Amino acid sequence: MATVEAPPGTALPPGSNLPRLVQTILFVAFRRQIHARWRRRYGELFTTRVAANRTIVTLSRPEHIRQVFAGAPTIFHAGEGNGLLAPVMGRHSLLTTDEGEHLRARKLLMPAFNGAALRGYRDLMTDLAAAFVERWPVGTPFAVHPRMNAVTLEIILRVVFGMAEGPRLAELRPRLRRISDIGPLTVLGWSYPRLRRFGVWRRNWENLHAADRLLYAEITDRRAAGDLTERDDVLSRLLTTAGDELSDLELRDQMITLLLAGHETTATALAWSFHELSRRPDLLRRAQQAADDGDDEYLEAVAKEAMRRRPVIQNVARLLTEPVELAGYRLPAGTIVAPSISLVHRDANVHQVPNDFRPDRFLGRTPEAGTWIPFGGGVRRCIGAGFSLQEAVAVLKEALSRYDIRAASPHEEFPKPRNITLVPSRGARIVATPRT
Repeated sequence: MATVEAPPGTALPPGSNLPRLVQTILFVAFRRQIHARWRRRYGELFTTRVAANRTIVTLSRPEHIRQVFAGAPTIFHAGEGNGLLAPVMGRHSLLTTDEGEHLRARKLLMPAFNGAALRGYRDLMTDLAAAFVERWPVGTPFAVHPRMNAVTLEIILRVVFGMAEGPRLAELRPRLRRISDIGPLTVLGWSYPRLRRFGVWRRNWENLHAADRLLYAEITDRRAAGDLTERDDVLSRLLTTAGDELSDLELRDQMITLLLAGHETTATALAWSFHELSRRPDLLRRAQQAADDGDDEYLEAVAKEAMRRRPVIQNVARLLTEPVELAGYRLPAGTIVAPSISLVHRDANVHQVPNDFRPDRFLGRTPEAGTWIPFGGGVRRCIGAGFSLQEAVAVLKEALSRYDIRAASPHEEFPKPRNITLVPSRGARIVATPRT
């Protein structure tokens, strides 16, 4: 499908005329289907009008996506584009800040996610992955997604906070799970503060504040610890290098961002990986051989292909601070431009036979910029991308070296919305049996 060039003076691409509230509900609750439908109807750029008086222009061509990712961060504000997340992640979060504040936060966090730091986390990831995988039920169907959420949450808690077993950690785990485990319509409470006084929205808000109290207590205790230089977790590293520069509120915002954004996305990518391998005996055998041989490249390719075929996040977002020329349109300031992960990943003009699961796509080659974007791109590319892929490899290796797996049902699961993510509709149900 070719982009329809705009008539002179046109500011926005075409889009639905449905009421803003209806578009918001469709965008939140049926985002995958509605994106595909609107792309077919309106073209490769289309406009959506959603809650909080926001106008979103969705992009699906790699050249347009590259233009956004290469754009000046003073003009393409990712933090403001992620404004929906601010009530939970906080106004100092790496995801919700821009320009100088974002650059400062990124520089402080980067050493905890560089190559040397990642190598230091590998043994802990492996040990925790092994402990969780060994507890899989044998010979009976089970949903692997909740188990992936549990292991990735544990890894991130230990790596980010370095928290020891005890009452505080025991209380924090379920509260963090509750923050993530909400339906798409419940997310509307983030955009409509008045909803927080009622029902499920009020309970979610109370749970977030309870989690905050635990996080602040941990930050206070860690500031007083005498062994910070001997610890390798992210919180201790930050307090050692920049403790005097960071308020408790800033630390809380960065920590909860890493905790929430850093575990569920990887968990879902892993669940989809097992879902796909359980339906492809040939690829399962290849992945098991990779696990046996320590072939991390192939296991990483499995995770990358799962992220391509089954995107966890629908799109990334940038809010324009100035008018921008894009595909013949002069988009006004205040517009949110949103490269669509799902549309570009499933475009047959970009990925050959996009509906087929082919890890070999990622062997010996780097995808062209703007064609594989689960971690975003440009100066705002996810700081935890390397961490996520290393974690996925560790879990795949521990599981596939122990088990044969098969699908619990011949029917493929479909992506369903959960908070801002897309997860397997039945939890990626599989049957695991010990390898002989």
